[in-house]
Amino acid sequence: MRRPKIDPVVWQPSKVERRPVKDTLPPLTVLQVNGHSTEDVLVDKGHVYTGVDDGRILRLTPDGRRLDTVADTGGRPLGLELYPDGRLVVCDSKRGLLLVDRTSGQVEVLVERTDVRVCNNAAVAADGTIYFTDSTNRFDLEDWKADLFEHAGTGRLLRRSPDGSVDVLHDGLHFANGVALSADESFVVVAQTGAYQLDRVWLTGDRPPEMFAGGLPGFPDNIARGSDGLIWIAMASPRVLALDILSRLHPTLRKVAWALPEQVQPQEKKVVWVRALDESGKIVHDFYGTHPRFHLVTGVREAEGTVYLGSLQERAIAYFDLP
Repeated sequence: MRRPKIDPVVWQPSKVERRPVKDTLPPLTVLQVNGHSTEDVLVDKGHVYTGVDDGRILRLTPDGRRLDTVADTGGRPLGLELYPDGRLVVCDSKRGLLLVDRTSGQVEVLVERTDVRVCNNAAVAADGTIYFTDSTNRFDLEDWKADLFEHAGTGRLLRRSPDGSVDVLHDGLHFANGVALSADESFVVVAQTGAYQLDRVWLTGDRPPEMFAGGLPGFPDNIARGSDGLIWIAMASPRVLALDILSRLHPTLRKVAWALPEQVQPQEKKVVWVRALDESGKIVHDFYGTHPRFHLVTGVREAEGTVYLGSLQERAIAYFDLP
């Protein structure tokens, strides 16, 4: 498949915080599903929901023994959230921002694909306001690596109000990704995968966006506030030194690197990694390790002491119990 052209800009990566050097990951249980790329996970009354790359939304029973298809978006579901009326909010990279009925499977389009190129992740307020990301206006989802090579910063955090109006809260983001609301809904946190940081966007008062957690030692993907009140981060991979070096070089060299065969380009590292921060940005949990049947964690959800994981690369979800 032909790759899109990139127009790189020189970018200076932030100073890296040291990543864990020992295995802190608790024992991991892996549950296979009948679909590839379980990008995100959502837990409701013990049932685990995930979307896969053929468009289906799947539901696993609490014991993991039964798997049902609750809907088919006809696109590519990414982030999943609960809407106040019980429907699912689905960020679909091919169809836009959706509401999906878990009983009938009916799909309602809230924001069209023409208005958001890569609808990625969301958080929902009590009144039905949806905060969601548009990762990039330059590339489609399957070319997400192109955005990391280019570093043009075209991602956005948007807000859809209950009356249907949509406005931009924060832009210029390097592959905008995960979204989480604070417990009191005074601010929203958004992940910049390409910048190795999380930003805080205040929803009260007159304060500009600010860094919430920077210099991360890995690529933050989806984020979510857990039942414990912490903000959990799916860390897809540790930083890749070759990519950081390329970012500092002349744009022409980045174009050359982008044209190289896939197998010789910088690759993600095969780890399982999640973090949890309190609402001041302080690290509370940091679980890092490897597993022979699971890696590239892109979705995380803590529910009553159990942490559930989704993956861009696996035909499975996984979970572990907090120590």
